[in-house]
Amino acid sequence: MEYKTKQREILLDFFCKNEDVSFSAEQIYENLKSTGISQSAVYRNIRALEESGKVRKIAKAGSREAFYQYVDLDDCKGHLHMSCKKCGKTTHLEEKEAEILSKIFSKSNFEIDNDSTVIYGTCKDCENKK
Repeated sequence: MEYKTKQREILLDFFCKNEDVSFSAEQIYENLKSTGISQSAVYRNIRALEESGKVRKIAKAGSREAFYQYVDLDDCKGHLHMSCKKCGKTTHLEEKEAEILSKIFSKSNFEIDNDSTVIYGTCKDCENKK
């Protein structure tokens, strides 16, 4: 049974409202500090949510900072994700395209872990801002 606290509910609500975006722990705290949640509670609850599989820890290219994204959505499970290195928005790769990638990798005797694979690049919105 999962232990729920008011802080965890605040954090889960934040993640659900921002399901396509990854945030650093500091960014999460800055967004939530007006609720009264402490910085230590943010870190503690992120760690617990990560351990329970509700939140994924992401390392972005060029950054030593860890970012976190909510992945405990039915439409999120088992999907490959694409994450923009510029804005942090994450989207699902369509099933058909994911199958094509899986076939390419399997020809090299390599299986993709759909639940934890993130493909990094630049989204169309950020590319158009150049």
